Amino acid sequence: MTSDPARDDVVLKLTGVAAGYGRIQALGGIDLEVRRGQIVTLLGANGAGKTTTLKTISGLVRATAGTIVLEGRDIATMKPHEIARLGVVHVPEGRRILRGLTVRENLEVAAFAVRDGALRRSRLEQVFAQFPILHARQGQDGSLLSGGEQQMLAIGRALMQGPKLLLLDEPSMGLAPKLVLETMKIVKRLNRDEGTTILLVEQNARLALRLADYGYVLEGGMIRMRNAAAQLREDRSIVQAYLGGG
Repeated sequence: MTSDPARDDVVLKLTGVAAGYGRIQALGGIDLEVRRGQIVTLLGANGAGKTTTLKTISGLVRATAGTIVLEGRDIATMKPHEIARLGVVHVPEGRRILRGLTVRENLEVAAFAVRDGALRRSRLEQVFAQFPILHARQGQDGSLLSGGEQQMLAIGRALMQGPKLLLLDEPSMGLAPKLVLETMKIVKRLNRDEGTTILLVEQNARLALRLADYGYVLEGGMIRMRNAAAQLREDRSIVQAYLGGG
């Protein structure tokens, strides 16, 4: 029996996933998938369940129903560190740089579970090549970097872990417009040049849909719409709700 190539390229598949916080249900049974080499974006208003979706995938919030399958393996009941070791790396909103540690130390701490010293050094060199400003400021306290530089550091920490799937939550939050564009260029470059598969939550829906291959619209913890990003950009209801159109 031969495998189906169309199925083999699915890195992540959620089926009927529900999750919440105590008695509050944040996700009401969502289905989505991310294919290898794609950027997939989640759209929706505040409170729609976008961040909860990422947290549930990475194990920070426990799914109460459904399956979360990573390359054929259900990870829904795994602990966050176990999921991270399988290559799911979560960059949370707010960047969360470790205060008191240098840029280099922030990067090295992120790779603490990588036992191969040569691999750690190679990844550090790759991060510095991607972000020369981090190399130049590697001895500086990471928490003292500018907002844009901290976002580079947050993404750099994720790359130190060798992600199969990168979960990016609001990477442009709090950044000046020019830095937003620079951050999105970084995301696109990681996908295009490094082949990194990305699931993106981004408040700037217009930019997100320009970057993404596919998109899902969440409302009230449910998937209300899904389509190729190019089609979502042309959908009048999406334009009115999220892109500021009339």
